[in-house]
Amino acid sequence: MFQARGFPSCVCVLTVDLHDGYIVPSRNILSVVATNWQLVATTNLASWMGRRMLKNKSQILCLWFLCCDLILTVAAWLVSHYLRFESGWFEVAKTPPTFDLCWKNIPLVLMLGLLAYHVTGQYMIHRFRRLREEFVSIFMGTTLMGLFVVAATFGLHNPYESRGAILLFILLTIFLILLFRRLSWMGVHWLRQHGYNQTQTLIVGTGRVARKTALSLRHTRWLGFKNVGFIEDHPSHWASDLDILGSVQDLPRFVAKYQVSHVFICLPMSRYHEARRVFDTLSQTLVDVRLVADVPALAGVTFATTYFDGMPMIGLRESPHFGINMVVKRAMDIVLSLIAIVILSPLMALVAVLIKITSPGPILYRQERCGLNGKAFKMLKFRSMRVDAEQKTGAVWAARNDDRKTKLGAFLRKTSLDELPQLFNVLLGDMSIVGPRPERPVFISKFVKTIPNYHARHAVKAGITGWAQVNGWRGNTSLRKRIQYDLYYITHWTPWLDIRILWLTIWHGFVNRNAY
Repeated sequence: MFQARGFPSCVCVLTVDLHDGYIVPSRNILSVVATNWQLVATTNLASWMGRRMLKNKSQILCLWFLCCDLILTVAAWLVSHYLRFESGWFEVAKTPPTFDLCWKNIPLVLMLGLLAYHVTGQYMIHRFRRLREEFVSIFMGTTLMGLFVVAATFGLHNPYESRGAILLFILLTIFLILLFRRLSWMGVHWLRQHGYNQTQTLIVGTGRVARKTALSLRHTRWLGFKNVGFIEDHPSHWASDLDILGSVQDLPRFVAKYQVSHVFICLPMSRYHEARRVFDTLSQTLVDVRLVADVPALAGVTFATTYFDGMPMIGLRESPHFGINMVVKRAMDIVLSLIAIVILSPLMALVAVLIKITSPGPILYRQERCGLNGKAFKMLKFRSMRVDAEQKTGAVWAARNDDRKTKLGAFLRKTSLDELPQLFNVLLGDMSIVGPRPERPVFISKFVKTIPNYHARHAVKAGITGWAQVNGWRGNTSLRKRIQYDLYYITHWTPWLDIRILWLTIWHGFVNRNAY
């Protein structure tokens, strides 16, 4: 469950991800329960069957998408032939295939398209599906269909052989299906917001996690969830404002009475042993069961389900920075740092000259910081304080009206120009362009004693700018908030997130009221 502006709260769903305030599922249909801090995953076998046999509305939607996808596929096939051979936009070197031959290949295209769309999960329709998942399935399905068509035409010695036309066909199909899906979902969401296509839910629990889950369901009315009430075995006066229907043993009766399709187990961690009883109570009902995990100490982690020798395993902390991701990020760092050094070299030269003229001492200041895996390195900065700034005070954080700063240094720190030499740290591999800001070892030794998961931010390279900084958490601001944003960045990293952070850094400017 992510709150506004993108940082994670203390609530998340083991079997689903929570993104931008709404709930979205994982690929596995799992109900996860915890006993004595051990996570045990059990597959809800009735869930898949129940959705297929009882939820006719989902079947209608699947059929609607299937029919329209096939119609759009045929349209893209015909239009691609026209654009390639008859529009005059492309040069035709040899005798083109006739339009009649294009028509005759439509049954083959439909058969291959239906197979490819099914294999790539294009019709796994559910309320939690994200745009990203749908885009990936459509892209993969359409590309696979194109490969099938190429293989079939060559394998069957079909006279309709044109790689250019097939490439246009793939691109047009992706565009048309994605456009239609978005328009269709907009219509479905509008209907759900106005009370149509609703599905009933029950929440087990009345604590903080249950309240946050109920609030999230209310904020995402376009998903079509309607919570009919709460289930609690131990009600207290703190829950007097909630609509408590009954106890866990009454769950099957309420599921049947209100035609509930989703049950969210929202118990505090101290009562996780009760989750198994809830699941067992619902074992004879065709209802989806999801456990909302109360793990405040693990805020910012992701939950990935994998299988090891037939046993389901839940990954509680997995950094996305591995394999090809590391290569991509390092390549981005090298290219962007080189470009920035070339463009900003006149400005850096000017700053260096001004520092030398206005105050005695070196131009650059080398300070020990901790980066990837907690390894120390020397971070470069333009010197903005007196040479003897920490001779009397020792290591302290800079204050707003710090008298240790030089006149030029105050300006450099306010505009963040003192950070520019860190581009060379990036080029050398000590830092990244984007990442959690590095901290001094003397401060880290204090923070780890009071802030849970502080060392988790060292799972990636430190950065010049970061998710916390572009959201205003820099300087003498809440360190816990900063860590929350850093952990969100680490567990949700993509190249596009780095680009977004860089854009926000440039858009908001380098001047910040908390920079001093």
